[in-house]
Amino acid sequence: QVQLVESGGGLVQPGGSLVLSCAASGFVFVNNGMAWYRQFPGKEREMIAQITDSGLYTKYEDSVKGRFTISRDNAKNRVYLRMNNLKLEDTAVYYCNAPGLLVQDKNSPWGQGTQVIVSS
Repeated sequence: QVQLVESGGGLVQPGGSLVLSCAASGFVFVNNGMAWYRQFPGKEREMIAQITDSGLYTKYEDSVKGRFTISRDNAKNRVYLRMNNLKLEDTAVYYCNAPGLLVQDKNSPWGQGTQVIVSS
């Protein structure tokens, strides 16, 4: 079955950088676009970055545009999120998923997420 394992979060000072990683299995990774989402306490998960199956095209939510970069390695079934110039308001739990899988099945599994805390 679908399995997503996020890692790379942690505590970082404002202006710092982190690289999140997501290991995906249980579906044909190379045929699926992928996305990173984040969830603030008490809020719904929101998509912040997307990448096509080939990796050629990306799209970002305005608040992270120019600071975050999504990439993927289809040979390793992994998707990454490089986060630069982190701000206090980036503090959240970060998840990856395949939007296409969620369209087919809204109950498609999520991983445990990885916590990012931006604090001085």
